[in-house]
Amino acid sequence: MAIVAVFLTIDETRLVGALRETGEKLDGTEVESILDFSSVSRIDSGAVRALEELGRVADEKNVKVVLRGVNVDVYKVLKLMKLTRRFSFVN
Repeated sequence: MAIVAVFLTIDETRLVGALRETGEKLDGTEVESILDFSSVSRIDSGAVRALEELGRVADEKNVKVVLRGVNVDVYKVLKLMKLTRRFSFVN
């Protein structure tokens, strides 16, 4: 079985839009999606909601979502919102 991974760089200025687009493009054929968060220094409530939705869609389609290069402050917000268990994290 071939492993298909999708790698996307997320821009902080269009974070919510990029997360929503990612959720819409998940079709279940890829095994994992890797989102590069290295340029994201903070997230707002809209981004948190978009991440919740992305996690829900990924669970439904059995796609693993990996967040790469997450800032410590962003990780703390995700931890407080109990979203860290929905995603994998790598440096």
